[in-house]
Amino acid sequence: MIKKILISQPQPSSEKSPYYDIEKESNVKCVFRPFFKVEGLSAKEFRQQKINILDYTAVVFTSRHAIDNFFQLAKDLRITIPEDMKYFCVIETIALYIQKYVQYRKRKVFYGETGKIDDLIPTMVKHKTEKYLVPMSDVHNAHVTELLDTKKLKHQECVMYRTVSNDFSEEEAKAFDYDMLVFFSPTGVKALKKNFPDFEQGDIRIGAFGPATAQTVKDEGLRLDLEAPTKDYPSMTGALRAYLKANQ
Repeated sequence: MIKKILISQPQPSSEKSPYYDIEKESNVKCVFRPFFKVEGLSAKEFRQQKINILDYTAVVFTSRHAIDNFFQLAKDLRITIPEDMKYFCVIETIALYIQKYVQYRKRKVFYGETGKIDDLIPTMVKHKTEKYLVPMSDVHNAHVTELLDTKKLKHQECVMYRTVSNDFSEEEAKAFDYDMLVFFSPTGVKALKKNFPDFEQGDIRIGAFGPATAQTVKDEGLRLDLEAPTKDYPSMTGALRAYLKANQ
């Protein structure tokens, strides 16, 4: 029986978060505790990459962290983002998050259906004349670069933020008694092993969002019990709700 779930993300800012509905529906407790923190690069650090944001006509966002740090850096660099800048996001929830910084207009915000960069590529190809800037974490692979190269799109990847481990205190480690752990990035999975080198999964269920996170769970020798996004469940909350209904 699943009673206590660790969601490795910050506490939702809205009381209307689907996680709170899941708590009531399935009689579980969701504890929000990120395994890592995201730190933005300073303007000085970013300048070392010799990239001028205003040289680009479109930005590709793979996460909310990328959005936050893009607009923060623009502010720090005293850059005014042009009104006609286009934004390409891997999924609608990330696209909607842009409203925090700019007026949302459908003609300049585009998004994929599955959360995978591969599914955003056909839309980007329709806008072949754009010059794409792709903000990334310091931990990334060459997948995006290779994909955009294959389609002969003009693009430049750049590091705008870094991930650092958000280590557990001794008290937190002693109280680590979860029935399920839900991860949203490979970094989070690796941080579990860093904080708990002797971790034994046993009956603890593990959920992963995104193909890279799911693969890291397997690479770390752990059992993957729940994976999202899928065709039926594009969000982790939808997948988790269905999983609890089937398994409680």
